Amino acid sequence: MKEVIPLFKAWVPMWLIRITMFVVILPSLALMFLPLSNVPAAAGYYGIEPADVQYAVLVYYAGYTAFFILEKRFFSYLAAKEYFFVFTILQIITSYACYHTQNLVVLLLIRFIQGMGLASTGNLGMSIIFNRIGTERGRVVSYTVYFGMLVCMIPFNNFVTADLIDSFDFNVIYKLAVFAYLPGLILLGVTMNNVRLNIKFPLYLLDWPSFLLFSYFLCALGYLVVYGQERYWLEDRGICVAALTGAFSVLTFIIRQVHLKRPYFNPGVFKYRNFMVGGVVLFTLYLCRFTLNFSSAFFSSAFGFDPAHVSYMNLLNILGIAVGALISWALLVQHRPIRLIWIYGFSVLLAFHIWMYSLFSLHGEPHAYFIPLFLHGFGVGLLIAPTIIFMVAAVPVKMVDTSAGICLFVRCLGFYVSIALINYFDLLNRGKHLNALKEQFTAVNPLVRQNILKQTKNFVAHGVYKKQAAGAAGRQVTKQLMLNAQLRSAMDYYAMIIGLILLTLIFVAWVPYINRTIVRLRKNQPAPI
Repeated sequence: MKEVIPLFKAWVPMWLIRITMFVVILPSLALMFLPLSNVPAAAGYYGIEPADVQYAVLVYYAGYTAFFILEKRFFSYLAAKEYFFVFTILQIITSYACYHTQNLVVLLLIRFIQGMGLASTGNLGMSIIFNRIGTERGRVVSYTVYFGMLVCMIPFNNFVTADLIDSFDFNVIYKLAVFAYLPGLILLGVTMNNVRLNIKFPLYLLDWPSFLLFSYFLCALGYLVVYGQERYWLEDRGICVAALTGAFSVLTFIIRQVHLKRPYFNPGVFKYRNFMVGGVVLFTLYLCRFTLNFSSAFFSSAFGFDPAHVSYMNLLNILGIAVGALISWALLVQHRPIRLIWIYGFSVLLAFHIWMYSLFSLHGEPHAYFIPLFLHGFGVGLLIAPTIIFMVAAVPVKMVDTSAGICLFVRCLGFYVSIALINYFDLLNRGKHLNALKEQFTAVNPLVRQNILKQTKNFVAHGVYKKQAAGAAGRQVTKQLMLNAQLRSAMDYYAMIIGLILLTLIFVAWVPYINRTIVRLRKNQPAPI
C-alpha cells in the first residue's frame, strides 16, 4: 500500500484537502486573464493602449512558463506549508501593488512575478493531490479538474468582475484578489503540518542563465505578436530590436541545453513520436480555444451588449467545458483510444465554427447563439485533459518534468499565436474589408444616398436639426460599414480555423499508429502541470 506523507493533520478528510488546494490555486489562475475582463476599462484606468493590456496577460503567461522548471528546486528546498505561505503572501503583495500602481513598466514586472507564483502554487497543489491519490482514476480526475478550471478562467473572470468594474475603478479587482487569497492562507494554517514532500536540497547551482534567456525570449515573442501588426513589423525600431534580441536569446538557450549536463529542458523528449503528435494537437486546440474572443466582440458590437451581458452569454461556455471535462474523464478511465476522443472533440469544435460562421449577422437573435457557445466549451473541455495526459504519458518518468514544461510552452505559444492572428484579422484584414466596402458604397451610389436620406429623415423626425441630422446619418452609415467589415473579418478567421480543424481530423483519422494508442496515466507518474 502506498505510504502517504502526513502533509495534513490526521483529522483532515480528503474532501477538505481538495477544497483547500482549490481555494489556494484558484486566485492565481484567475489572475492570469484578469486584465482581459474589460480591456477598455483596464486601458482607461492605467492610461495605456489596449495592446498594452494584452501584453500584460502575455507577460504573466511568460512568467508561468519560464519558471516552471526552475521552481522545482525551490519546491525541494522549502517545506510544503512554508512554500505555500511564501508564494501565497507574495501573490497578495503583488496584487496589492497592482491595486496601487498606474505605471506600465511596474505593472508588467509585477505580472511576470505573479506568473511565477502560479507555477509555484499550482505545481505544489497538484503534487499534494497526487501524493494522496494512488489510483489512475483519481489522477485523471485531478488533471481534468485542474485543466477544466484553467480553460474556464476567461469567461469566469468576465462574469465575476463585470458588475464590479461597471461600479468601481478597474483596479478594484486586484483588491478583490488580495482578499481572495486569505481563505486559502487560513485553511493552510489550520490543516497542514510542516513536513516535506522531498529531501531538502540547498539552493546552489540554479540555472539562472537558462531561466533568464527563456524568459526574455517569451517576453520578446509576446512583444512581437502584440505590437508587430500595429507598428508595421520591421519598419519599427522597437520591433526590430525585440526580434533580433529574442532570436539571439532562444538560440543561446538551445545551445546551452545541448551542451549542459543537466539541461533546463531535456532535448530527449523530442525523440518520442507520440509526444510530438500531442504537441501539434495541443497547439491546434489552443488556436481553436481563443476564437471565442471574436464571438464576444461580435456580441458587443452587433447587439450592443455591455461586458456584463456578454459574460452572461459565456456562462453557457463554462457549462459546456464542465460537461466536456466530465465526459473526457469517463472516456479516459474506460481507456478509450485517444483517436476517438480527438475525433469527438474536434468534430464538436468544427460544428461550433461552422455554426457561428453562418450566424454572423447584424440581424440575429441572442438566443440563437446559446447552443454554439455550449458546443465550443464542450469541445475544449473534451480535449484539453486527454491531450496533455497523452503528451505527459508519452515519455519516460525521468523526462516528465521536461514533458510538462514543453506542454506549458505549447499552450503559451498557442495563446501567443492566437493573439497575433486576432490582431491581424482585427486590424489589417478588417481594414481591407472596410476599404472594399467604401469603394462599393460611395456617395454617388443610389442605395447609399437613399440610406443616408432615410436616416436623415429618421433623425429629423426625432427632433434633430436638419443640418445636424445629415451629419449624424453619414456617421451612422459609416458605423454600419465598420460593423460589416468586422463581421467579414471574423468570418475569414473562422473559415481559416475550419480548414485547420478539417486538416487535424484527417491527420488523426488516417495516421495508423494513433488508431492503436490508448492513454494510461502510470501509478508512478508525477503530477506536472
